[in-house]
Amino acid sequence: MEACNVFVYGTLIADDVVRILLKRVPPSSPAILHGYHRFSIKGRVYPAILPVDKKSVTGKVLMGITGRELDILDAFEDVEYERRDVEVALVESSEKLQAAVYVWGNSSDPDLHGEWDFEISCSARYSSFICALNMKEWKKNHIEEYLIMTAGFKEELEMPESKT
Repeated sequence: MEACNVFVYGTLIADDVVRILLKRVPPSSPAILHGYHRFSIKGRVYPAILPVDKKSVTGKVLMGITGRELDILDAFEDVEYERRDVEVALVESSEKLQAAVYVWGNSSDPDLHGEWDFEISCSARYSSFICALNMKEWKKNHIEEYLIMTAGFKEELEMPESKT
């Protein structure tokens, strides 16, 4: 499989999480996914996205994801998410890219509400638009336990299948 791009919009924006999963931090670029909305999920520290007209989700594109790395991300996102191919726009150049994205599988989930508690600050500079994602509050409250959970997931994924 050729390397691909993956649009991330929640906990996978944190380099520390990606580093645990993939054992590296791939090159990335801020991007926007149009026609989707990022929801909070009751009782969870990560978001979900679903198609919603006239909405958009800001995140970043991880570039050069290998087939093995995509398998790891598929397993990490588990059965609650469906991987889809979408077109995203890079923030700094408006260039369009094809990317995989993980979309919440249950569009009528009653636990989805509002918008994920995630600050996004954007500013215009000369002729280019620069968008920085600020996860300071999320990291303060959740990153330590999330990294422990992620490391446990990765360790379990790498264990040889138990033979009975």
